[in-house]
Amino acid sequence: MKPVSEVLRRRQGTLWHVHPDDSVYAALELLAAHEIGALLVMDGGCLVGVVSERDYTRKVALQGRNSRETRVAEIMTREVVRVPPEAPMHECMALMSEHRIRHLPVLSGATVLGMISMRDLLDELIAEQERTIAELEHYIHS
Repeated sequence: MKPVSEVLRRRQGTLWHVHPDDSVYAALELLAAHEIGALLVMDGGCLVGVVSERDYTRKVALQGRNSRETRVAEIMTREVVRVPPEAPMHECMALMSEHRIRHLPVLSGATVLGMISMRDLLDELIAEQERTIAELEHYIHS
C-alpha cells in the first residue's frame, strides 16, 4: 500500500491551524469555513495539539461552556497520535481505528507536513480498488 505522503501530495492543501490562545469560537468558524472536522494547534511553528468537532461537542457544548470565552488550549487533545510521511496507508488506518480518531497529523521530524483524515484514506483506497478492477477487466477482455 502507498505511503501517506502520496495522499498529502495529491491534496496539496493548506495547513489549517489555530493557536492555543484562540477562542473555540474562532476555531469553529475556521472548521465551518473550510468544511473540515479538525485543526492543528500550532504555537511558534510547533504542533502542540489537535482540536476537533468532537472536542467541541464533548468539552464545550455538553458542559454548557461558552465557545467565545473558552480557549482552544482548554479543550484540545494534547497527546497527538502522529505518523511520518513514509507510513503506509493501512498502518494509518489501523492507528486511527485503535485510537478512535479521524484525523492524523503527518510530521517529518518536528515539521508538520499536513493532516490526513479517515475520509482521505478511504477515498484513496476506493480509487486504488477501482484501478485494480479496471486493470483486471482489461486483462480478462484482452
